[in-house]
Amino acid sequence: MPKITLSKTSEKSKTTKAAKAAKSSKSSKTSKTAASVKSIIKRLFPALGVLLALFVQIALPNDTQHPAAKQNYYEHFLFILFGAALLFFVLSIFIKKLREPLNQKGPFLLGASGILIAINLATAKFALLPVIFFPSYDNILAVFAEQTALLLKCVWYSFRLLILGVFWGVITGFITGIFLGFSKKVYYWINPYIKLIGPIPATAWIPLVLTTFSTPFGASVFIIALAVWFPVQLMTSSGIQNTSRVYFEVGRTLGAGTFFQIFKIAVPAALPNIFQGIFNGICAAFIALMTAEMFGAKYGIGWYISYQKAMMMYSGVYAGLILIAVFCTLIITSLFKVRKRMLGWQKGLIKW
Repeated sequence: MPKITLSKTSEKSKTTKAAKAAKSSKSSKTSKTAASVKSIIKRLFPALGVLLALFVQIALPNDTQHPAAKQNYYEHFLFILFGAALLFFVLSIFIKKLREPLNQKGPFLLGASGILIAINLATAKFALLPVIFFPSYDNILAVFAEQTALLLKCVWYSFRLLILGVFWGVITGFITGIFLGFSKKVYYWINPYIKLIGPIPATAWIPLVLTTFSTPFGASVFIIALAVWFPVQLMTSSGIQNTSRVYFEVGRTLGAGTFFQIFKIAVPAALPNIFQGIFNGICAAFIALMTAEMFGAKYGIGWYISYQKAMMMYSGVYAGLILIAVFCTLIITSLFKVRKRMLGWQKGLIKW
């Protein structure tokens, strides 16, 4: 009898374990299915947002106060965005690298579509804002379609001016920072003047610089270089001064000369600070670039915005602002790529 009882209890325990395992497998399958459905919905958010914006654009007529564009540029743009969103959704089914970014960015892109719809309703559809200052999307996109050659020319002029200014600003800031950070004598004699001149905004020098330089182009390059120079030299000198003295002592003990100590010890140790100075300098350079181009420049994004504002063509002003946003984002993103390659050990410390 005891043996029979034991066998029955063991059979019961086995059946209960099997039932629990079946329930857990069902619950895990249910949770996986729910997660996959949620992921699909999130990845469809961008296409859904564009579809809603497209519906609002087609269903509601534009207010008669807004001048009509030659074509429905905004509608065409939304069709292109909708096709791109669907393409990325389909690709995310097969490519895992696309799946996670779409899961994260999907709700944000849906929210961005809601902002686009709200602005479209307030401007083009109901004219709740002054028409002359807040044009419709069609009129803004018409600038890109109908003035492409002029806009590209302005982008090239601004890019050339920015590159030259940033180049000379980084070079002079780097050299000045090395002297100030490595030599106590140079720091003692020069740093008080830099503390006095450096914090002055570069744009405040425009009236003096325009009278000093023979051409507006040279004056603009100088203003941009000045805007970049101060943060680069400040962060370079700070990075070198904060480098542990032990490294220099070890280098001198092993027979390292001044050149080796600067470029093999000080500069590599100060690279994170140097990059931070370059980023700060480039942000200041964009401000200086836009301001400098508004004084005497023949072309450039800043000149274009100033010209369109003078002509009361605010669709061109908004087109110029969009160009600046794209232009700045591409340059800063490129710099972060370079920084990521050179400072792999600091990956994830500063994000963009």
